[in-house]
Amino acid sequence: MASTALVASICASSAYAQSVPAETDEPGAAETIVVTGSRIRRAANSDAAPVVEVSQQAIVDRGYVSVADALNDLTSNVPVLNQADGSGDPSGSGIQSPNLFGLGVGRTLTLVNGRRMVTSSSGIGAPGGVGDAQVDSNIVPLGLLERVEVYQGGGAAVYGSDAIAGVVNYILKKDFTGLQLDAQTGISDRGDYATYALRGTAGTSFGGGRGNVAVDVGWSKTPTLTFAARPLSNLGRLTVSNPADTGPSDGIPALREIFNASFWPFNGNGVIFTAPAPPPNFLLRNGTGSALQFGADGRVVPYNTGAIQGIPFASGGDGFPYQELAGLRTGVERFTANAVASYELTDGINLSAELLYAKTKGREIPQGNSRTVLNPGSYAGPIAFTINNAFLSDAAKSALVAARPSFAAGAPLFLSKYFYDLVPDPVQTYATDTWRGALTLDGDFDVGSRNFYWSLSGSYARVEGRQRSWEVINSRYNNAINSVLSGGRAVCAINADATTANDDASCAPINPFGRGTVSSEARNYVSTRAGLDWSNEQIDLLATLGGTLFTLPMGEVQFGAAYEHRNETASFNPLQANLDGVFGDGSRQVAQSGSYNTDEVSAELIVPLVGRDFTLPLVKALEFKGAFRLVDNSIAGSENVWDAGLRWEVFEGLTLRGSRSRNFRAPTLTQLLAPSSSTLESAGFDPCDADRINAGPNPAARRANCLALFTANAGYGVDPDGTGAGLSAAQRLARFQSPAENFNRTTVVSGGNPNLRNEISDTLTFGVVFQPRFVPGLTLSADRIQIDLKDGLSPFTTEDFAAACFDEPTRNAAVCNAFTRLAAPDATSIGGTIVTGTTTTFNAGVIKYRGETYTIDYSFALGDVFGGDIGRLRLTATATHNALLTRSVTGTTFIREDDTYLSPEWVGRFNLAYDNGPLRLTYQADYLGRTRARYDATIETNPNPILATNIVHSVSALYDMGKFAIRAGIDNLTDKEPSYPQIAYGDILGRRFFVGATIKLK
Repeated sequence: MASTALVASICASSAYAQSVPAETDEPGAAETIVVTGSRIRRAANSDAAPVVEVSQQAIVDRGYVSVADALNDLTSNVPVLNQADGSGDPSGSGIQSPNLFGLGVGRTLTLVNGRRMVTSSSGIGAPGGVGDAQVDSNIVPLGLLERVEVYQGGGAAVYGSDAIAGVVNYILKKDFTGLQLDAQTGISDRGDYATYALRGTAGTSFGGGRGNVAVDVGWSKTPTLTFAARPLSNLGRLTVSNPADTGPSDGIPALREIFNASFWPFNGNGVIFTAPAPPPNFLLRNGTGSALQFGADGRVVPYNTGAIQGIPFASGGDGFPYQELAGLRTGVERFTANAVASYELTDGINLSAELLYAKTKGREIPQGNSRTVLNPGSYAGPIAFTINNAFLSDAAKSALVAARPSFAAGAPLFLSKYFYDLVPDPVQTYATDTWRGALTLDGDFDVGSRNFYWSLSGSYARVEGRQRSWEVINSRYNNAINSVLSGGRAVCAINADATTANDDASCAPINPFGRGTVSSEARNYVSTRAGLDWSNEQIDLLATLGGTLFTLPMGEVQFGAAYEHRNETASFNPLQANLDGVFGDGSRQVAQSGSYNTDEVSAELIVPLVGRDFTLPLVKALEFKGAFRLVDNSIAGSENVWDAGLRWEVFEGLTLRGSRSRNFRAPTLTQLLAPSSSTLESAGFDPCDADRINAGPNPAARRANCLALFTANAGYGVDPDGTGAGLSAAQRLARFQSPAENFNRTTVVSGGNPNLRNEISDTLTFGVVFQPRFVPGLTLSADRIQIDLKDGLSPFTTEDFAAACFDEPTRNAAVCNAFTRLAAPDATSIGGTIVTGTTTTFNAGVIKYRGETYTIDYSFALGDVFGGDIGRLRLTATATHNALLTRSVTGTTFIREDDTYLSPEWVGRFNLAYDNGPLRLTYQADYLGRTRARYDATIETNPNPILATNIVHSVSALYDMGKFAIRAGIDNLTDKEPSYPQIAYGDILGRRFFVGATIKLK
């Protein structure tokens, strides 16, 4: 049930509303148009399913530099922010795509003027290796954007694959005359997060008004942001096992918070170990028992581990700060150039064209270069060094010998270090160039008293993408890290012996002792440019025909028919360093390419059952809408999908509506063909870890399965030093904490799956629209949305396989064999650690969604209330109630995401817009209801199981003087932080200011 706070705060923008008549008294406001969700021309607000509209004014009011930001304001859309979640994963590539109802970006179809758009991403390297077909909202031209229509729930029968959660249709202006120049800048009240945007739009009519051509050029930039830049994300907060916990019902959390968390086994200066393994007893210590490290200047100094919380975390100390592991926000730079043109060839035939070019660049800060005891025996293992190392000072040698006498005789020590300076630039970049051209011939003709409309269109689109990072060449690093003195100067050891067989004259030695000690020569020697070039290409041909079949006493029977042919091609071309496998774990990537084509035929029919000359009590009008689509995909095979709906106008102002549909999504080329590669990664959450053994959707099954595993394997839960060898299986399980959860210890094989099938969903929507005649300007609407998906194209990571394996009452061998554990402890790892894993896609997912959307929209002249001409006020409130969102990997055990920060029970927005002549004032409140950290979170499993309600307030003002307009605004007026401790539940950016100006010339 909605709380009082929700009633006060549910919201939407004045430009965010259900498809209701616009606030205008102009003739023709009810003219027939094509509204997203159908290709049949209808009167506005006459569809059987809910459609939300976002106008360009919403972007202006909030000072957004991308339409993606406006879509993130929709209560039914889960924002895609390119923001890290604090788990150590990076913040993202910079691509932003709509994610309706939290079903995934690949399950929301994107259109431009009702036509498909080419996929913007490669899908490779995305979180979970998803490979979704997503269109980047950053490429949409703001100057030519008329509005965005969002069809909520299905749409595949009309538009084809991907329309499961709904459809987002970017509608561009058909014509534009004059010249507009726009500039905007913004900054946070902390003096950072500066944003910039420039735009120019020009258009003219020609041919006596029969033609129009318009061009829009835009540029904008938002910066990267680090965790240290905001108080909440800079806490360095983690949860670790709570020793005070005595059982699952004692009211004491199994986990407790720590702050200023650090990785105690390494830091940027170098922590010294006596063996290449992470147990604390292997730390090198001096005579007083203090652990040792190198100082920034290369001296040997005491090392404060902080309060060790197992491997690898500590609270406080000199270890590597957890918040420096990755960046918080990805920076994005966008450039768009667009042109639209139309010409009326005859009174009934029009020719139109669209040209688009967009260039986007994303910059993220991923995990950097570490060489630590957490990765022994691998390319990322610790640095072995002896007393002969050229960069050891005499003072350092003396200190090391005093702590470890055998060092003087040549015994090695081991340096566990994070390099800030091993490569020229630690930032990972993504760049895409998008080209699209579309040509459309459309018109209408009459046959007797009936009118028919038609269109023929073709489009070609191509995206070329580049992902780049600097990587370390393993062989050269191994050469450079081993240095000796020769002739009084430091040289690579391979160049110091008498032979020349292994010499490398270009080798420049690395000084690993201290911070900022790697020379530019050494950096250039060991570094290589790595990454991927990829392309997506789309050719789409579409023919449509619509009109009136015949007229019944109840009204006109209308139809729409379409034929679509589409070719999709993708290629993946790793750079030479990737092909050769010279970095990382040495795995070689391979180039891959593929294509498919699809032929699809669709038909729609609207049949009036009651209306016009045939009415009934409480049935002013009743009509049926049906749609059917036949799909023939050259890879995924054939599919039949349909949509059936009713629209019942009870009396003037009250309408009931409902629809039932079958929708589908075809596997993408990335999901089918992505080249296999092997990388060293974190295994993610291990369900058998002591921190999680009592959690999950089925804790009893999880504990029983893990206990059986530990009973059958005596080496599981035993540390490298033998600790735990004499304990029972239950005792070893209770102390098991896998280091593979938190650092790259698992060899993960990723790749495509050529055996994928279409995923299928069944969708039901029903609702009511009320526009009372006794309150002009008021519209109330409510819609229920139910989606059931099966054979879901599921991105499986090692973590997903592990959860599916242990949370099922009966373990699935195929799932459990996708990963392996270390059978017994070795010199570096605890027994039971996940050492190999898999990331791929296959048809196994089941998703169920239940929810409602609500809208209240009221526009009125203040003079009608207070008298006089004192302006107009529009109040709009929208809310989405997420009643159920549950997912299953295998179809039997479900994980609930509703009533969590991923899908809170209530999301709302309230907008107030006041217009009086040239002045426009707006206020917006964003509401996130009280929710749980996880659906199964309790005080027993989580020290912070509940996230508090979060409300963010924003204001803006615009003054339009005709040829010149100025605007300013404040986002997050009260500097409200996200709800502790979840950095994604609210606005992490804080209070921000923007100012902008527009010059308009006719």
